[in-house]
Amino acid sequence: MEQSRKKFLRHLIVGSTSVPFIVQACKKNKSSDTDDGEGSGTDGCSVTDSETDGPYPLYNSRGSAIQRVDITDGKTGLPLDLVITIRNVNDSCNVLANARVDIWHCDKDGYYSGYSNSGYLGTQNNTTAVFCRGLQYTDTSGQVKFKSIYPGWYTGRVTHIHAQVYVGSSLKLTTQIAFPDAINTAVYKTSLYSAHGQNSITNASDGIIMDSLDNELAVVTANSSTGGYDLVHSIYVKA
Repeated sequence: MEQSRKKFLRHLIVGSTSVPFIVQACKKNKSSDTDDGEGSGTDGCSVTDSETDGPYPLYNSRGSAIQRVDITDGKTGLPLDLVITIRNVNDSCNVLANARVDIWHCDKDGYYSGYSNSGYLGTQNNTTAVFCRGLQYTDTSGQVKFKSIYPGWYTGRVTHIHAQVYVGSSLKLTTQIAFPDAINTAVYKTSLYSAHGQNSITNASDGIIMDSLDNELAVVTANSSTGGYDLVHSIYVKA
């Protein structure tokens, strides 16, 4: 039943430019991710909150084409360098090597690659694009690194990045990564982002992020060398 509901919602989103469908599909999903579920491991550390993968996961365009560090694909925006560490709750929260990490987010104007979606610039058909999408396998330090741009925003959601963690062929977690509100505000005042304006949604009022900030809020700091930002974040899974 749950899978049927998801497929129905995805069909509505892809075939419509209506914002209410997008917001509906982005509602928090706590039960459909994996068979591992949530909770604490043997050492007391907890699995990162599970979130929805929708509405733009683009499963049919994953693989070697997006196994890369630089995921900008020519998109303009403030540089964002990401370091994501994966930790295993079933191993005293030690780092987890050779885990696959998939990430995706919207461009500075709030549009996703791989879909036709609407926004403040009208409807854009990005069905053949893969910008702001990538996957990497964790190194011996449990880390993956990506180079991207600071995400924009779209109606109904605060700034965020989607992430999935696989071990072998098994999906262990679907989650999201949040950004500090003050940095979002500063970024959206810059000339690259100001045309879209400020987002009225904050982390505290976002229907997905609001109850998960303790484990989904990244550490984001200014990078004077790039003129952008560095993001550091840890994701905890059961593996």
